[in-house]
Amino acid sequence: MEVCKNSRWFERVILFLGCATVLMLSTSASSQSPADQAWTILQAGADNGSTDQRVATMRVLQLIPRDAKALGVAEKGLQDKEAEVRGAAALSLGAMASKSAIPALLAAAKTDKEGAVVLAAARALIQLGDERGYSVYYAVLTGQRKTGDSLVGGEEKQLNDLLRNPKEMEEMAFQQGMGFVPFGGIGLQAFNVIHSSEEKAPILKATSIKILAKDPDPRTEKALVAATADKHWLVRASAFDALARRGDPAVLPDLTAGFKDDKDEVKLTAAAAVVYLSSLTKPVTE
Repeated sequence: MEVCKNSRWFERVILFLGCATVLMLSTSASSQSPADQAWTILQAGADNGSTDQRVATMRVLQLIPRDAKALGVAEKGLQDKEAEVRGAAALSLGAMASKSAIPALLAAAKTDKEGAVVLAAARALIQLGDERGYSVYYAVLTGQRKTGDSLVGGEEKQLNDLLRNPKEMEEMAFQQGMGFVPFGGIGLQAFNVIHSSEEKAPILKATSIKILAKDPDPRTEKALVAATADKHWLVRASAFDALARRGDPAVLPDLTAGFKDDKDEVKLTAAAAVVYLSSLTKPVTE
């Protein structure tokens, strides 16, 4: 009988302690500000065992620019075991507009083993105003590295390592390239190419070209001129588009060859580029 009484007493104590714990947790949660609750959710997402959850978390961090805590979470994401998470973290760091992220992005661009992550880190560096990021896209377009401060090493093996997984590179290019559609006046055609399973490869070059349009390096301009003769029409059209956006009339003699292109989209883009660049050589009249 005494044992039963003691057992019931013990059960009541456990029940009381359990209720007290729940009450304390509820009180603690309710006392959190909305921002604190939001950070609890984001931190849980960053630490989640699901790759998709971590990728989603890294992507939304770009909505929190110039925030030290968000930067810290994203920079930690650059060390994730999954390349997809690292790439998403890199792209968000570029969008977060904090130059303090440059050292971490440089490290990722130089040391990551996955080309897609290197591509994302380079894109982020460009967004943050670091021109060294252009060297990666130059290597993708030309198959050669830039000398000097290039992020791509001097040995051929290092460049091959960067490009060794074309599928992932194409997926990353797709993610970045969507921000560059339409390609001049060929938006629908470019959209169709991006969504065509047999036409994925040109997107990598086309995306690189769109980014390189802002690279001030003269070597890049020569590479873009060479790309106007690429075997794929989307690459050619993108090259004419990029050369127009660079605004250098000196390339005009190289662009008229596009008038004879057998693809209307390329011919039209070349024509528009020539008209625009020609206007830059004339005095402005009222």
